Amino acid sequence: MTTTAKTDVVLVGAGIMSATLGALLRRLEPDWSITIVERLDGAAAESSAAWNNAGTGHSGLCELFYTPERPDGSIDISKAVRVNEQFQVTRQFWAYAAENGMLTDVREFLSPIPHVSFVQGADRVDYLRRRREALAANPLFAHTEFIVGADEFARRLPLMAAGRDFTEPVALNWATDGTDVDFGALARQLIGYGEQRGTAALFGHEVRNLHRQRDGSWTLMVRNRRTDENLMLNAKFVFVGAGGGALRLLQRSSIKEVGGFGGFPIGGQFLRSGNPAVAGGHRAKVYGLPAPGAPGITAPHLDARIVNGKSWLLFGPFASWSPRFLKQGRVSDLPRSVRPDNLASLLRVGVRQRRLVNYLIGQLPLSHRERMDALREFAPNATDSDWELVVAGQRVQVIRGGALEFDTTVLIGADGSIAGLLGASPGASTAVSAMLEVLERCFGGRYQSWLPTLKEMVPSLGATLSHEPALFEEVWSWGSKVLGL
Repeated sequence: MTTTAKTDVVLVGAGIMSATLGALLRRLEPDWSITIVERLDGAAAESSAAWNNAGTGHSGLCELFYTPERPDGSIDISKAVRVNEQFQVTRQFWAYAAENGMLTDVREFLSPIPHVSFVQGADRVDYLRRRREALAANPLFAHTEFIVGADEFARRLPLMAAGRDFTEPVALNWATDGTDVDFGALARQLIGYGEQRGTAALFGHEVRNLHRQRDGSWTLMVRNRRTDENLMLNAKFVFVGAGGGALRLLQRSSIKEVGGFGGFPIGGQFLRSGNPAVAGGHRAKVYGLPAPGAPGITAPHLDARIVNGKSWLLFGPFASWSPRFLKQGRVSDLPRSVRPDNLASLLRVGVRQRRLVNYLIGQLPLSHRERMDALREFAPNATDSDWELVVAGQRVQVIRGGALEFDTTVLIGADGSIAGLLGASPGASTAVSAMLEVLERCFGGRYQSWLPTLKEMVPSLGATLSHEPALFEEVWSWGSKVLGL
């Protein structure tokens, strides 16, 4: 039996992207009907789940792959600044949402955690010094410290100092204003806000196909995974925020804008410790440099995490591989995504990315001992029995024009009736910026009338905070107070 229903907006996937867009639309258009369709039995159970990502509020403070060294020895800070600007937008929206009852418990999802860059060796110490100098004039990074010396290192990072041979130079860039984020808890609060105000959430339902109608609307074929019943859902606007599953659904929509796009899945694993004696001795997110030839997103990091009120430590990532585009996806996901329009691009990436392929192959057979050896580069006295291996989420990196892109891409149909999000990094931390882009490009006829409310949500909307230090200080102080940071 097939039933039919109409709705103004369909959000495919119940992760942080759909949760954010749904909350924005519910605030802007309280009378619109909004339906979330999620194939799993609960919200934020894939990439947004606490253990499926590192929980870093990515703001470019510590991620060294955002500040590469140019051939002339200068430091390129452009991506770090761009990512930080995007996170400032997200942070302002969270503060607004907390003040206006859209979020019920800030501390459930957000904790203040220093963000730290860590290097060893004289050449890398010199790089880190020059990185700090390059960032110093930007107000978004003005409070980042450059730290050398064993005593100060040990005071701030006792777990990493214990058993360390300090004959090799070490250095830190230390930013006290970093955050740890449980994006799953955040998504559930935002979806809960929408449900209380009329948003319908269909959990355990999977979008199997979607077609454009003559009137410009979309009809989605939805299957109830528990009962096998079918639902035809007609919507004026569709957002595909289905993580790794977004590419295949956008391909099925047949919009020309998805032509040429491909996806490359990369899985992740982490070592995790919940031993209070271990987790209590490290209160920071510490990022190192990626291995030679490895993508930036594989840079090792030792993270303090707060999940369900408990302190944990997470170290990794260690790469894994599967043809699945979702952690709970299908082994046919990758082959089914290959089409005539993206085949050449996929093949070119296969040739160009041999170093990446070799890196992944080298990661797959790692033993627990070898992973612990990698951890001991950060925490020399780490004990095997304190750490367990956990499987993180599945990421699908964008392939376009024969290049593998480690970024996030908003893809929008020509008439703005459908949009989707591809890619993974920095992902969740830029959710508000990405969804504001969707609003502006997809709802051009309404966007101007929404601007007063949007500027209440994000006071710096339209401004570049790097160029307006007074405005940055104003919104930063407001956000810190409201969010308890």
